[in-house]
Amino acid sequence: MFNFRGQKMKRLLLASVALSVATAASAADMQARPYAKAPPAAVVSPAYNWSGFYIGAMGGYGWDSGDASGGFGGGTIGYNWQFPGSQFVFGIEVDAAGASIKDSLTADIGGGVLATEEIKINSFGSVTGRAGFALDAALIYAKGGFAWANRKDSLSIPALGVSDSDSQSHTGYTIGGGLEYLFTPNWSAKAEYMYTSLGGETYNLAGDVFDSGTVDFHTIKVGVNYHFR
Repeated sequence: MFNFRGQKMKRLLLASVALSVATAASAADMQARPYAKAPPAAVVSPAYNWSGFYIGAMGGYGWDSGDASGGFGGGTIGYNWQFPGSQFVFGIEVDAAGASIKDSLTADIGGGVLATEEIKINSFGSVTGRAGFALDAALIYAKGGFAWANRKDSLSIPALGVSDSDSQSHTGYTIGGGLEYLFTPNWSAKAEYMYTSLGGETYNLAGDVFDSGTVDFHTIKVGVNYHFR
């Protein structure tokens, strides 16, 4: 008699073995696939680097707490340090300018005799450190350090034939900040505000000796710099 039951059992057994082998092979294939790690995040370096020497020209407007005001113009030289991958910029800067920041007062000293006194800052300059934060082509910075100015006091009394003047150099400090922008790889433009405070000096006008007191003034300047690469 044909053993139908035995043949059926054999077919089921063979099918089970075949399924087991296929499953094991599929699992082994899955385990053998290499695992690819995600690439590390790239460190983005600034597109611009501010390091190096630069020279420039600048000019602007100045005023004090009284009525003295006027323009000025001059030059700048400096050096910046910016480490690769860093947005912090440090530097040193020297500038000097000729100026006409002045005030004058005319008064009647008696009997219709007029006397005129003029106070004028002829020149000023500074040696400062700079610290800034670069946003690629833009640099926001603060600066401060040593400052000086030459001031001239003049007295004129035409009716008495009196004309005299005295000049003194004042020293002190300056502090402020600004914004500079590289509009080409080598050229930048800047706008800057500075406050300057200088110690007093003794003046002698026609025998009248007096102390000037503290000389304080503010400046707003614009300028262009050429950067050596």
